[in-house]
Amino acid sequence: MVKRIVLISLAAILFCGSAFCYEWQKGICYTTWTKEKYSSPASDESLEALSKTGAKWVSILTTWYQDKCFSTDIHPSEKTPSDESVIHAIKQAHSLGMKVMIKPHLDIIDTSDGSWRGEIGCKEETDWNAWFEHYRDFIVHYAKMAEENKVEILCIGTELTSVSTIKEDMWKEIVIKPVRAVYSGPLTYAANWNDEYTHVKFWDALDYVGIDAYFPLSEKDRPTLEELKKGWEEWVKEMEEFQKTVNKPIIFQEVGYCATDWTAKTPWEELTGNLNTKLQADCFEALLKTFWNKEWFYGLYWWRWGTNKNFGGPNNRGYIFQNKPAQKIVEIWYRKSTPKRTMR
Repeated sequence: MVKRIVLISLAAILFCGSAFCYEWQKGICYTTWTKEKYSSPASDESLEALSKTGAKWVSILTTWYQDKCFSTDIHPSEKTPSDESVIHAIKQAHSLGMKVMIKPHLDIIDTSDGSWRGEIGCKEETDWNAWFEHYRDFIVHYAKMAEENKVEILCIGTELTSVSTIKEDMWKEIVIKPVRAVYSGPLTYAANWNDEYTHVKFWDALDYVGIDAYFPLSEKDRPTLEELKKGWEEWVKEMEEFQKTVNKPIIFQEVGYCATDWTAKTPWEELTGNLNTKLQADCFEALLKTFWNKEWFYGLYWWRWGTNKNFGGPNNRGYIFQNKPAQKIVEIWYRKSTPKRTMR
């Protein structure tokens, strides 16, 4: 066991050294909140349909929970995909020629006070060790799964704003170091767009900067494509300045839009307004036109694709872009040659 850990650790060091070449990721987020859905025949069919979009990468979601915002215990629930089903989805994706990211989420069960994962934390300083140790066990569990199943990237967390912007030593020593000991692939983290990604304390210990890129683009209910592209300008400038400080490639771990009016104003909200599949497609187009040729940008994962090939459709207002005009936009761009990058 000691020899295995040493070998994996050395592999991780070599991987992150000068010989490592970052990869541009044409990705899609693959999601379920049920125990065995990833291992169903319907899921296999849906992953096959996903691969036909031209996607070369798929991030597979799995969610654990803590009871309240300030709890220290972290555990799977009846909504957590079983290990067997996650492994099945990994193998299915690999068989279809796609590469895989495991993307663990941590959510709160009791949200009666309006809290969400970005507010997770500890009231007492003495609770932090317990929280980080449980969080380490959560992520190391998937790090071992990733290593054993040749998963190409591991995400070590998602939108934990109140935790990722403090406790640098705990992140590096209690979480990242043990993950590196068992997993030899590259690591990333999915930071929230507005109040987190520029303040994460441990980017230097990871390989990719990940952003959940729900940036607002317009105050209008139905902006034009040109107005959407214009809406990206200030955010691009901010990201370019930030990227110079970390000198790592940026990927969008999540980005998506509902098929409704106003989705460009509040992309982070699941809206229920007037159906507008054209605006959803235009938002996809504006992003791809804006970032495709940015030297520091290394790809994205569209939120989201479900476990049934018939999900979505022209009357669906949600984020799922299956069977909508936005899917055609993804197919057009993902069938283009992968942008060439030189960062190492």
